Amino acid sequence: MAQATQRRSGRDETEDERADRMWSELIQEVRVAQMGVQILFGFLLTVVFTPTYADLGDTEQAIYIVTVVVGATSTGALIGPVSLHRLVSGRRIKPRAVEWASRLTFVGLVLLLITMTASLLLILRVATHNAFVPWLVAGVVLWYLLCWFVLPWWVRHRYTSNE
Repeated sequence: MAQATQRRSGRDETEDERADRMWSELIQEVRVAQMGVQILFGFLLTVVFTPTYADLGDTEQAIYIVTVVVGATSTGALIGPVSLHRLVSGRRIKPRAVEWASRLTFVGLVLLLITMTASLLLILRVATHNAFVPWLVAGVVLWYLLCWFVLPWWVRHRYTSNE
């Protein structure tokens, strides 16, 4: 008699154990993004103090200001999960904290995408003064969107079931 194989679709863990695991995974992901955004933001903060900044045109200065502001908001969103965890730790609401930290991280990634796009636009405009720059930046943005959002969503849709 053939024995049917039973397919498991999850882990044998409590809600709290799942929240602990998800928190650990999330914080590892956030560390990578935090490092990048903090280095980029730190670099952006120094630009205004260089002699070249005064030579930038109005458009480039406007792009710079937008880039710094969006970089600051990205930094805030990506550091937010750490503060959230610290302030709610021990309150027995870790599953909710993980949900909110995940949302903050997603927002931080979107803002990081905007920061990187604006930074690239500014740098390439100053470096080349070429009309091709917006097309090049658009290509890079499409690559970011593919790597950061489209591929993960496709994998999620393709390999998860609604059973």
